[in-house]
Amino acid sequence: MTATPPHILVIDDEPDSLGAAFAAMRASGWRVSLATDGAQGCRRAELLGPDLILLDVRMPAMDGYVVCRRLRESSRTCAIPVLFLTAAGASEERLQGLTHGAVDYIVKSCAPAELLARIQIHLELARRNAAPVRQAMAPMPDAEVTLRAAIRLIDEELAALPPLADIAARVGVSAHQLSNIFRSQLGTTVFAWIREERLRQARRLLADTALDVQQIAGAVGFHGAGNFSTAFRERHGLTPSRYREELRAGQPAGDTGP
Repeated sequence: MTATPPHILVIDDEPDSLGAAFAAMRASGWRVSLATDGAQGCRRAELLGPDLILLDVRMPAMDGYVVCRRLRESSRTCAIPVLFLTAAGASEERLQGLTHGAVDYIVKSCAPAELLARIQIHLELARRNAAPVRQAMAPMPDAEVTLRAAIRLIDEELAALPPLADIAARVGVSAHQLSNIFRSQLGTTVFAWIREERLRQARRLLADTALDVQQIAGAVGFHGAGNFSTAFRERHGLTPSRYREELRAGQPAGDTGP
């Protein structure tokens, strides 16, 4: 029985720059699909379920980092290896690409033989950790992917969050769209969710670490211990220090909420 050839999805707004790469992949018997912008790439990844994705970084509207972040959040695409194949070869760009969930970062000037070898390595690694049910999964709703990507970003950068417009842009939507998604999916605003997440993380740090109140305030993104204490007392009915004392004494520690 002949093995099914691997299916590679290329997401690049300038596919003409990849002529040699396309020729090499097709000469190897691989099936190659193309998307010419980030949004189209996300849709085709969901619908086609390719074995591997080659992704450009510098694309208009939705760049490769946004695409990679969104692919990581969908249950149908999160296990697909993503390789950045791009002319953006600066070391900080390479690091950013890898921290966004890509498994490799390749500059377009590399020889086709090297590209094929790297793809083959990651295809084999993916096969060893294959999730057979992935192909049978229905595509995840776009709003849910956006919500999950935004929540992960907020959690990762809680101590120094960018403005709402920047958060939205980094998950591929406008600030207005992101606000509507939070309201429809969670029944709350982005800012209310961030405030509650900061207080949730603060409760965990008060319970599990020896950090003082000032350190915890900075770690979860409050501007000073005073602002943190006020917000904490309004939410839980006692100060952070008192909350910690009651936890250590084994007493109920205010209203911890959901």
